[in-house]
Amino acid sequence: MISTLHSRPGGADGDPAPRLAYGADYNPEQWPRDVWEEDVRLMREAGVNVVSVGIFSWARIQPAADQWDFGWLDEVMDLLHEGGIGVDLATATASPPPWLTTAHPEILPVTASGETLWPGARQHWRPTSPVFREHALRLVRAIASRYKDHPALVAWHVSNELGCHNVYDYSDDAARAFRGWLRARYGTLEALNHAWGTAFWSQRYSDWEQILPPRLAASHPNPTQQLDFKRFSSDALKDHLRAERDILREITPDVPVTTNFMVTPGTKGMNYADWAEEIDFVSNDHYVHPGPQDRDELSFSANLTSGIAGGRPWFLMEHSTSAVNWQPVNVAKRPGELARDSLLHVAHGADAVCFFQWRQSAAGAEKYHSAMVPHAGADSDLFRAVTGLGATLKTLAPVAGSEREPAKVGIVHDWESWWASEQDSHPTSLLDYRQEALDWYSALLRLGIRADLVTTRADLSRHQVLIAPVLHMVPADLAKDLTRYAEQGGHLITTYFSAVVDENDHVWLGGYPGALRDLLGLRIEEFGPLLAGDTVELDDATTGSVWTDRITVTDPQTQVLAHYRTGAQAGRPAVTRRETGGGSAAYVSTRLGVEGLTALLPRLLGPAGVESELPADIRGAVELTVRRGPDSRFLFLVNRTDSAVPVTGLAGEVLVGATAADGTLTLGPRDVAVLRQPTG
Repeated sequence: MISTLHSRPGGADGDPAPRLAYGADYNPEQWPRDVWEEDVRLMREAGVNVVSVGIFSWARIQPAADQWDFGWLDEVMDLLHEGGIGVDLATATASPPPWLTTAHPEILPVTASGETLWPGARQHWRPTSPVFREHALRLVRAIASRYKDHPALVAWHVSNELGCHNVYDYSDDAARAFRGWLRARYGTLEALNHAWGTAFWSQRYSDWEQILPPRLAASHPNPTQQLDFKRFSSDALKDHLRAERDILREITPDVPVTTNFMVTPGTKGMNYADWAEEIDFVSNDHYVHPGPQDRDELSFSANLTSGIAGGRPWFLMEHSTSAVNWQPVNVAKRPGELARDSLLHVAHGADAVCFFQWRQSAAGAEKYHSAMVPHAGADSDLFRAVTGLGATLKTLAPVAGSEREPAKVGIVHDWESWWASEQDSHPTSLLDYRQEALDWYSALLRLGIRADLVTTRADLSRHQVLIAPVLHMVPADLAKDLTRYAEQGGHLITTYFSAVVDENDHVWLGGYPGALRDLLGLRIEEFGPLLAGDTVELDDATTGSVWTDRITVTDPQTQVLAHYRTGAQAGRPAVTRRETGGGSAAYVSTRLGVEGLTALLPRLLGPAGVESELPADIRGAVELTVRRGPDSRFLFLVNRTDSAVPVTGLAGEVLVGATAADGTLTLGPRDVAVLRQPTG
């Protein structure tokens, strides 16, 4: 459905589809009327062809319960259409207006400790509030009815970053909805009591009304209650998404609907793999977090967004042109990073590149957040970089509509394992699910090997190697699937604290990792987590941290690839691999970090015959991602370094990039090149 964006005229010159979409959140209500026409002129200069409008406009559109003001928005929509710019129109429900919270304070969220989250910021609403739902859907119907036939309308934008600040609400509304959700999940109190293990600590329930969200308690709340509340909270937001979407589809059945996910560090409350089927195309917001793996993480998140989208094109709804405003220190991007960051998303399947926001705010909480038009105005290096990117995206129009070409390696990302593995009262609080997955991804990047981030809902058999870091929660059906995968020729790699519990967070008994114990050919009686700062050495010269396991090999087919050389497990297996059928199953029992995994991975990938597709001299310096259309492959080559990198040995028409007289493709520092290869 993202192809709808490609069918509209592209920019002021009326270029036909296909094209890549380019734009930003546009907030004209922040500016006087005389700025609007200048905005459209500059958008055309920059190559902008789509903007998101109305995201935080509820108070302007509906200044009182019985008043509506669409005149300004009518004018904005008309101006954008005249400029050849499509509109991804928001439903404006993200931030309730003051008149609504004053009249109905019962819509405000409540924390686990009983504190009310008051107005003054944004997203101050309960996902389960029937009062909020009534007012929000009234607004959605009014906006959809007014603009259903407007020629600028290309897509609907439901709310904004659902759950960013209100994913967990512990109010009485939430308690009632939680009980309803539990009734639907379990059917009977007997089933719930079994799932929650309420025989422990005298928690057995005899009436549904006794059940509450996991509010502030004297000690660790029931683990399965916590897990179910996470599931419920994600579902409650998904239900709100559906409610808005259904009205939009009723009124405008031919206009695609999306909402912006936040596949980015620190956001884990929403199970986006579960949400993806509810919208017509996936959209994502991503912001770089400074650190040694910052661009690896960007690639990881873009890759995961593609996995959530099933490999189909998706929409980068927000990222930053330069500095953000909400990190402890907000560092500006260096020359070339605006384009590299943007094109890395395109490499992983984005058919739209958009920023927050078009014009940098002069007031408000985000006034120091960068934008396409900075405080310095159009006469600035930043706006020139924005305009340059617009020209590059126009050149890359043939890429639009192509899908990511599957890689031989898949890395499994599972939201419920993420939630469950990091709960309290566990062997360690130092475990970081996403970091472990990122370390494996970074190691593959260093080796120049493409990998796909996939969810457990995907067809796992399409990958020759499947890496499942900290796959903590493994229901019986998933255990069977993974066993079948290995027995039929796939090569599974998993890690510490995997396959330990079922879907109810009950431990698989008989020794860890219970659900995959026979497949791996090993047994663990007791975990050996490490104290902060402690490390252990392995006999393959790698170093482990965070975790160790006391492994006993139980199958003669299980090969020990590395032993612990130091620590409490000295002499015991640390890394194992068991052949089964035509495949294998390997286990890594400690956190090896990027360096250790880079050293280990060739041994684990060797049996599958997986090697880098890049020339040996640029592996690690260049990231390769491939998109495939009906008659072409598009090779994206991303320079991961701050130095120039010459590239030889790769054939194809150069769409983006510089070539020397001898035909050598040269990637400048932080540069991206794109090659087109004909197929079939």
